[in-house]
Amino acid sequence: MEYEDNPRMRHHMPIPWEEFAEKNGDTIAREAPLREKAALVGRIGIIMLSCGTGAWRVRESMNTASRVLGITCSADVGLVSLEYTCYENGMSYTQALSLPRTGVNTDKLREMESFVRRFANDGAYLTVRQVHDLLDKIENKPANYPAFVAGLASALACAGFVFLLGGGWIEMICCFCGAGLGNYVRKKMGEYHLTHLANTVVSVAVACLVYLVVFELLLKFNINERHEAGYIGAMLFVIPGFPFITSGLDIAKLDMRSGLERLAHAVTIVVVATLVGWLVAYTVHLRPADFIPLNLPPLVLLLLRLPASFCGVFGFSIMFNSTPKMATTAGVIGAIANTLRLELVDLGHMPPSAAAFCGALVAGLLASLIHKKMDFPRISLTVPSIVIMVPGLYLYRATYNIGLTSIGVGAYWLTQAILIIIALPLGLIAARIVADSKWRYND
Repeated sequence: MEYEDNPRMRHHMPIPWEEFAEKNGDTIAREAPLREKAALVGRIGIIMLSCGTGAWRVRESMNTASRVLGITCSADVGLVSLEYTCYENGMSYTQALSLPRTGVNTDKLREMESFVRRFANDGAYLTVRQVHDLLDKIENKPANYPAFVAGLASALACAGFVFLLGGGWIEMICCFCGAGLGNYVRKKMGEYHLTHLANTVVSVAVACLVYLVVFELLLKFNINERHEAGYIGAMLFVIPGFPFITSGLDIAKLDMRSGLERLAHAVTIVVVATLVGWLVAYTVHLRPADFIPLNLPPLVLLLLRLPASFCGVFGFSIMFNSTPKMATTAGVIGAIANTLRLELVDLGHMPPSAAAFCGALVAGLLASLIHKKMDFPRISLTVPSIVIMVPGLYLYRATYNIGLTSIGVGAYWLTQAILIIIALPLGLIAARIVADSKWRYND
């Protein structure tokens, strides 16, 4: 295909970074012309943006590199695009960069943050070509896990998720199969560069249909038909946790362009996913109902929520390409924070939105403490640990009832969902203000 044979024919043409190192590649980066310096700053920024992190971290990395190179940088950051201008000795150089798609890669983000820290210490002594070579290695680093492992991670995460929603073993088995195959299909479609919305539609439909097939098979063993209530759990792997959370953080820092673009992207994915789930349910005559009560003692429920929360967060972290150690750390944080949230609702009779704020606050504070001890990006710990708190069930019920023109019921569930979704980034914002002395200031 022409697309495969000639990358320059792609709709999003790749930047020929090697051309910036051809003429002055052996020049020390700090002594290079403004054009080469600006290219290094922009490449650092666009790789950071491709990892899924927010505008503040992208700009901070570009500023760090600019200070080392002895130039000034002003950047405007969006969801998939970056415009910036570098200044030196009365001259300026402007570039506009863009990504073909958005995504999340926490392992690459960790590599980039480590690179920026090293560059701050040693970057002044590297040549232009050496810096580009280091960035080439990071940018071209393959994913840690194949599609099969990503499918298993999704299966584990959604099985734990549905238990935390109130489901039992039947719902967990069906979700495990549906979410696992659904995310596997999504990953395989992504390898062929199919558009994100098509990935979402097909993967959610596959997850829902597999759940129903497994459920029908289990019905032959005379299980209760009310176990179909776990149907929503099979599609929760598409929850856009990173865009949701980073949108709130960006808006809090007045990066309105990035924040609103991320929010629009997240809302689009949620609306499409819930509409597909509703259409499948409507076609096969499923109705979202309450889960069959587990009737577990409070202490037993507490002890089961801890490993279920850990599994859910661990699975989401693996889906975000975290290393096993990073995913385990996020899982421990999520187990503590999410279990606390659920216990505040059940035992403390706290409104779900207030409990979500407390859970996100605890997750943010724990991540800040661990960030100081370990070489893990803070956001790679906080986002997976609170993705499991996103009210996917509420959003689905809202869409389902609005689709049936039950506007009152749909508005109730939508209101509950919105309050929780707002509370989650607010909890992380509060934690960042408390624990991050640099982030709490405007400048």
